[in-house]
Amino acid sequence: MSGYLVSDNRKVTTHRLTEMKQKGEKISMLTSYDFTMAGLVDKAGVDVILVGDSASNVMAGNQTTLPMTVDHMIYHARSVVRAVNRALVICDMPFGSYQVNAAEGVTNAIRIMKESGCDALKMEGGEEILDTVKRILDAGIPVMGHLGLTPQSINKFGTYAVRAKEQAEADKLMHDAQLLDEAGCFGITLEKVPAALAAEVTRNVKCPTIGIGAGNGTDGQVLVVADMLGMTQGFSPRFLRRYADLCTVITDAVGHYVEDVKSGDFPNVNESY
Repeated sequence: MSGYLVSDNRKVTTHRLTEMKQKGEKISMLTSYDFTMAGLVDKAGVDVILVGDSASNVMAGNQTTLPMTVDHMIYHARSVVRAVNRALVICDMPFGSYQVNAAEGVTNAIRIMKESGCDALKMEGGEEILDTVKRILDAGIPVMGHLGLTPQSINKFGTYAVRAKEQAEADKLMHDAQLLDEAGCFGITLEKVPAALAAEVTRNVKCPTIGIGAGNGTDGQVLVVADMLGMTQGFSPRFLRRYADLCTVITDAVGHYVEDVKSGDFPNVNESY
């Protein structure tokens, strides 16, 4: 079945993303964590689905992404993969699964790929994890980098504020992006960094960049699906555009169901055997 605004129904690959950058075609990316939502997102024509460790917040109600484990990510990624026909499916490597050493990172990366069936992995960090990134790439596993605000390091930063506003941090981010690009990463997510810096990084790396709170100069954009659909409340960063108000739609529908059950209206004769 064709996507909502997509005429090319070929499976999206990492190579296709590079082609899209070269052609100047923007890349659309959204998160999904379960079979039902992933099927809808894929049907609508999104190019990339990220099984993010943001499932920790969205699905489990945690304050940070840190509690997610390899087992958790495999569960969510496997559920998503079963629903997807076209989109490239990327799975986050969770906190603690690649920071100890390169060998452990490769072991966990291979396990996630084998047990989930996803297409690629995403890792937070630059030069500090470069050796592990290279080892995972050497194992034949596509890797997307993630720079700027890296939520797995929230306890180090102490805030979710915009990153790389100062020149020293901006220089490091550019250096890290170039290292990841040269190592062979197929893409880099840039989160909550100044738009001008994100655009400069995009011009200076061969691989596609995906922005979230990084302006319109990146090669693509990503949002958390529950946020852009208006399912979550109390979270309104500048970069978030809500495309629906499913919080109201869902609570109204459930409320009507409760009323019908209480009144005895549901089920009626036609809804009974």
